[in-house]
Amino acid sequence: MRLSTCVAVLTVSLLAGCTHVNPYYDAGKTHHRPQGFANNYPSNPAYQRPQVGFFEGWANRLRNWSSDGSERAPLAPIPTAQPDLGFLHANRSEPALTWIGHATFLFQPGNGVNLLFDPVFDERASPLPFAGPKRHQPPGVALADLPHIDAVLISHSHYDHLSQESLRALYRQKGGPPMLYAPLGVDLWLAKNVTGGDRSRIQRLDWWDKAALGDLELHLLPVHHWSARSPWDRNETLWGAWAVTRPGFSFFFSGDLGYSKDIQDIAARFDGFDLAAIGIGAYQPVWYRNSHVSPDEAVRIHRELRVRHSVGMHWGTFPMGQERLDQAPRDLATARAAQGVADDAFFVMRHGETFRPVARDGLHRVAGEAKPAAAAALAE
Repeated sequence: MRLSTCVAVLTVSLLAGCTHVNPYYDAGKTHHRPQGFANNYPSNPAYQRPQVGFFEGWANRLRNWSSDGSERAPLAPIPTAQPDLGFLHANRSEPALTWIGHATFLFQPGNGVNLLFDPVFDERASPLPFAGPKRHQPPGVALADLPHIDAVLISHSHYDHLSQESLRALYRQKGGPPMLYAPLGVDLWLAKNVTGGDRSRIQRLDWWDKAALGDLELHLLPVHHWSARSPWDRNETLWGAWAVTRPGFSFFFSGDLGYSKDIQDIAARFDGFDLAAIGIGAYQPVWYRNSHVSPDEAVRIHRELRVRHSVGMHWGTFPMGQERLDQAPRDLATARAAQGVADDAFFVMRHGETFRPVARDGLHRVAGEAKPAAAAALAE
């Protein structure tokens, strides 16, 4: 394709993006816009990104995508665990959280239901098969080895959280497709790209909405972030965190978020959480912290939400930030010490590892470790 043709196509696409109409627009909601959605609170001016032009910005992205990533390589091998597939397939009564990688988790609330968060099993978190952040660690549990998934919860539309290929495979799983829970606008993408137009297995939610799944309540919560799958659809779909609650247990999944007053708003509506998965990676350079939290901010969120046990995610899988892939756990250890949080209260897991919080006064791990193995190994 000639350059002039490429420019023409890009121009048409950009102009088309300007005409987008938010089909769920509600003028009474401050985070709604006629063309999409917005954050509840302003961005932190201390994390202001340097201003660059459209083409310069995308040129920078392409340079990052094409680099060998050596400056972000881990200082030591990132620990992995052999998944206990027998337990994962048999478990019907015990709360358990398994880290598959990045933001992908299998969560078993203990009521016989299997939930999968932000499933991405692709080799790259990118719209391009030959460029973009390449997976450093294979999935801790292969997609084909998962137990039957009853529901998929999606936080937002970025490629490291929303994978067309992975969702299509899950939708074809033996035993029938899962229910798909998604923020406003992402439901339309799912109907077009995953379910073939069938919306009977898709449920859309706005911030503070909740859906019932058996005795579970699934809450979509406001956090400070943004959405896009191309240069011309920014914020056309909503984003959010998730809370999954049932009598006797509650779980918080942060998705992607920058630190904001949304955390205090969530804390005011929930009486703490038994377990949380909170992002700790992609916080360098500093302007990334309007979209992702640093380990220090993640520990602050852990404290403000009154979480019993938190697991760090969004690190060690895809090189999304400019820090080394294994830097976040070390900075997490520093942040814990500075804020007086115990090592076993906020830790990192190994890819494929399962955490089993069996009681409010203790914890248990599949392999029987007395303390988080990945955290101990990375701290050495």
